[in-house]
Amino acid sequence: MTVWDRPEPPTRPVPLDRERIVAAAVALADEGGLEAVSLRKVAGRLNAGPMRLYGYIATKEELFDLMLDEVYAEILPEERPGDWREALGALAHRTRQAALRHEWLADLLGGRPALGPNGLAVAESTLSALDGLADIDTAMRAVETVSAYFTGAIRREIANLRAERATGLSKHDWQRASGPRLTNMLATGSFPALSKAVYDGTDLDAETTFTTGLDWVLDAVAARLTPPPGRPDLHIS
Repeated sequence: MTVWDRPEPPTRPVPLDRERIVAAAVALADEGGLEAVSLRKVAGRLNAGPMRLYGYIATKEELFDLMLDEVYAEILPEERPGDWREALGALAHRTRQAALRHEWLADLLGGRPALGPNGLAVAESTLSALDGLADIDTAMRAVETVSAYFTGAIRREIANLRAERATGLSKHDWQRASGPRLTNMLATGSFPALSKAVYDGTDLDAETTFTTGLDWVLDAVAARLTPPPGRPDLHIS
């Protein structure tokens, strides 16, 4: 029986339910990451005995599942997407925005499918936008491809934000500090392609980089979406 199927115990003596537990856990994670979350710490924030939480949640992994589903409510589009590209693009951008609000989300992305009600609703909304454009296997590969892109991009962006806090150096501060070492290495002539990238490449902000890469991936997906038999006039671009 999953955590969503298991009934909750009585709330007395301290008013308690999974909604309050998850809200407290999310607040702890927002403050200190997943490592700051434990049933003991959540219970302390709720002024409840730690053992009481086990009536609602059996393991920390279940708590993480509930936290993840709570954030999926923020990812779920408010309106039905206009087409498949808007649906997949919205999934990517809304996931990134959620991860910037809850950095710990980056640590939970890319695992097994989310089976909570909000996670399933996000999957349904996304797949339904591809209905009729291709066979189901192609549609699923399209979603997986886009998900693989934004999961990797989000993790990289969050890793950079964490590095900034850990070192006290912004991206540009780190570049300046590392400049002499990199300049000396490039001056050897052993890294011509890298040298061209460093001196001639355009330094883009994180959002522009994310959006550009996403557009490229969506273009590639469009090339793979072919109308099923009997629908030759289907517009997919």
